[in-house]
Amino acid sequence: MHRFHPTLALFLGATLAWPAAALAQGATVYRCPGNVYTSSADISAKEAEAKGCKTIEGAPITVIQGPQPRPRSGTAVPEAPRPADSKVDPSQQRARDGDARRILESELKKEEDKLAQLQKDYNNGEPERRGDERNYQKYQDRVAEMKAAIARKESDIAAIKREIGKLPPS
Repeated sequence: MHRFHPTLALFLGATLAWPAAALAQGATVYRCPGNVYTSSADISAKEAEAKGCKTIEGAPITVIQGPQPRPRSGTAVPEAPRPADSKVDPSQQRARDGDARRILESELKKEEDKLAQLQKDYNNGEPERRGDERNYQKYQDRVAEMKAAIARKESDIAAIKREIGKLPPS
């Protein structure tokens, strides 16, 4: 697979974005032989005609965004210096792990309560019919949605339990 060099991508982005910017300013954009673009700000209509340039008013222009230019060395916001081998203080890490465990356990409890309610409403695949479900298909659709919601909730619970399992024991 061929990859563009970042400088080439920036050049192409600028080259293709320039006609769009000129059109936005009300200038006439010309496409000259060799796929060279120029505007009425650079050459007159007579010069464009003499060079064989064609007006591209109303023609669609594709603008390709290039990579964002890097800030100059003096304008970058310095990050706090941090040695490559530095680690978080063990007591601080234990506190973070404890907070994470507490949050995950509270989420797990909420999700398990929701699952219990969904299973109660589902009633082993035979939930109570509502008044707006005179059509049997509507009832079956709701039952299928309930079954899918239960499966999603079980999946969510399993994911939370996996996350709790990744944490060191408290």
